[in-house]
Amino acid sequence: MAKGKIMIKTDRCKGCELCISVCPKKILKINEAQINIRGYHPASIMNEELCIACANCAVMCPDGSINVYAK
Repeated sequence: MAKGKIMIKTDRCKGCELCISVCPKKILKINEAQINIRGYHPASIMNEELCIACANCAVMCPDGSINVYAK
């Protein structure tokens, strides 16, 4: 399986959790400790080495906050 690098633009994220719901490896979560410039808790990566570069999270994100790169 391909490994991936996930880049989250935290200032664009509104914490809708759509990316979390479609991740087959369940490596995304809402970062309750951080608040972005829009006042939301953004998504964050828990265990990036498990990413398979499927890009489901990037496709699902309504704000274009996520980019996925295959390594």
